[in-house]
Amino acid sequence: MKTIATPKAPGAVGPYSQAQVTGNLVFTSGQLGLIPETGEFAGADVEAQAKQSLMNVKAILEEAGTSMDKVVKTTVLIKNMADFGKVNAIYATFFKEGAYPARSCFEVAALPKGGLVEIEVIAEL
Repeated sequence: MKTIATPKAPGAVGPYSQAQVTGNLVFTSGQLGLIPETGEFAGADVEAQAKQSLMNVKAILEEAGTSMDKVVKTTVLIKNMADFGKVNAIYATFFKEGAYPARSCFEVAALPKGGLVEIEVIAEL
């Protein structure tokens, strides 16, 4: 197993790593829409946070030696299911049409730091 860490994504806010590689798979921790350099949310709206969350995931995958094209499964946590369409529109821009990864999406009561969306992925190397 190999731990992945990059300054191009926010550091862990608890006792966990940004990602772990085992075999030919990368498992990322959930990524909020935080700007790595400031630790602040990219914006107060779900679209800005979703875009930043996926940019953070992308940076972690690149550090691990893979890419968004190799994502096989995502889990999306959102504060309000009414935002599903907005998150979906941003999400679609990070993946190739016709080759979308499997996905689960859940509405949750709360996310760390009051976030609106958190995304984690599993990708192949």
